[in-house]
Amino acid sequence: MPTISLSHSMMERIQELNGTRYDGSILTDLLPEMGCPVESNNDEEIEIEVFPDRPDLLSHETMAKAIRSFTGVASPDSAISVSQGQLKIGVDKTLEEIRPVIMGAIVRSVSTGESAHDRDAFIQSLMDHQEKLHMTLGRKRTLSSIGVHDLSKLSPPFRYVSVTGEFSFRPLASESEMSISEILSSHPKGVEYSSLMAGLNTYPLILDSNDEVISFPPIINGACTTVSESTTDFFIDVTGFDERACETCLLLICLSLSELGGSVESVEITGWDGVVRTTPSFENRTHRVPNRLIRKILGMDLSDENIGKAIKRMGGKLIESRTVTDGSDRQERWSDCVVGEREHIFSMPRWRSDIMHPVDIVEDIAIGHGYANLPEVLSSIHIDSTPLQSSNLHRRVRMSMRGTGLQEIQSLTLSNERDQFERTGWGHISEVTVISNPITVDHTLLRQYVLPSLMNLLASNRHHELPQRVYELGDVVHGGENKSRVSWACAEVGAGFSAAKGIVQSLLRDLGAEGSLISFRPTEESTGPWIRGRGARVFVGDTEIGEFGEVSPAVIQSFGMRSPIHAGEFDIEKISESISDPLQ
Repeated sequence: MPTISLSHSMMERIQELNGTRYDGSILTDLLPEMGCPVESNNDEEIEIEVFPDRPDLLSHETMAKAIRSFTGVASPDSAISVSQGQLKIGVDKTLEEIRPVIMGAIVRSVSTGESAHDRDAFIQSLMDHQEKLHMTLGRKRTLSSIGVHDLSKLSPPFRYVSVTGEFSFRPLASESEMSISEILSSHPKGVEYSSLMAGLNTYPLILDSNDEVISFPPIINGACTTVSESTTDFFIDVTGFDERACETCLLLICLSLSELGGSVESVEITGWDGVVRTTPSFENRTHRVPNRLIRKILGMDLSDENIGKAIKRMGGKLIESRTVTDGSDRQERWSDCVVGEREHIFSMPRWRSDIMHPVDIVEDIAIGHGYANLPEVLSSIHIDSTPLQSSNLHRRVRMSMRGTGLQEIQSLTLSNERDQFERTGWGHISEVTVISNPITVDHTLLRQYVLPSLMNLLASNRHHELPQRVYELGDVVHGGENKSRVSWACAEVGAGFSAAKGIVQSLLRDLGAEGSLISFRPTEESTGPWIRGRGARVFVGDTEIGEFGEVSPAVIQSFGMRSPIHAGEFDIEKISESISDPLQ
């Protein structure tokens, strides 16, 4: 989940601009009630978690507006005034297949702060908000990407065109011009997002009337539009493939700047298809919700007044509660409004893109009313269920492993090339799924084997007394698909290949394998983590289901240990294919 650090000083300034008083002392109690857990709090800032379904809370300004509505100190009016602007953008027809959606807005006279410190904090907050929207709504800039520019440095009208890789301009934070191809291959942002341009022969650019590059979406802005401490008038562009994501990003950036006193102006866009539209629009969306649905989910009857108060705290408005006369006579779905029953009509801010179903409105009512005020009742819905066949197999494997004295552990699916393949001597089972932006060198890919995770666990506990006997039935990823494997590892003195074989025989017996079909064959030399001559592959019929043996001292030492270890690893899918379930 994304986190946001709210500076107390900036929150106070935002609330003062809107004529209300900021009280940071109540936030530790208020924010969890709003659905935003507090991670930490000190005299300078408060850090909170924001759930992915609430991108409208990812900035100081939008959070401050939500707090005013929730506390009732200000009207939850979401009708942001948009005056008609003169700026126009023409879109080239070639953009249809490259990056077809573009929206824009102008925000003037933004109060960025009186001191250099305030203005610097504003710029940092704006950039943080932009990147959080890229990660959430934009899906790492795939669905939508945002450009924020200093309007005073630009000359309208603008053009959205496509150019070849040889086209050159000076990108943000660069001292010299670079071609599009050079940006994608050597500029940090170009390298990071070059995958979004894969397969293209021409690339999108936004130009002003002097052919100055405003933006190379979704990669980087032009250097000439850099926002500085003196910037008060802004041009915002949003491009992408998903109209809803693009519109929400544009509305939230405009909302943030309007909270700082900015006035929003519209931009006229002539699309690649010749259709002329004006953005942004803050017109609210309406939603119909049956009273039956509210009662069924919350387990109580709320009066129209209480429903109106609850939704008002969430920034919305109850327009009308009425008896349905224009719905269906037959309830097709549980959220349909039926003739003769009571329904509620709600108006919600357009930037609340998370509201896509009547259930989302009911969730807002529950938050606004307060979860603590809901009744403690058991669910009246009973749904019969049966376990999956795979669940039965997993349960039986775990029972067998525990029966041999092994302790179950659960580790991360994340691993790295060295642990998975170099240390163990195993090869790639399939194409490796690599993490594109790893946080640490220890977590660069999704594992294909479980045993390295057990070896790391034993290494972390090497100072504790022996024996240490552990196993894991966990997920691995082969060729982009989730699979299951079971592995065990025992660090103990006086046990070796025979002890490992005993665990294998116990497991196969408990799973109901026919003894006549089981065979053991030596592992290939220099393959796997085993001592030469003390490793075996296990077959049921002609199907190889796994291998086991004594771990080589070289492998043990590579993981930072000295005690002898015997281990094994089996493929659950191969077990399922070769051993029939005796209970079926």
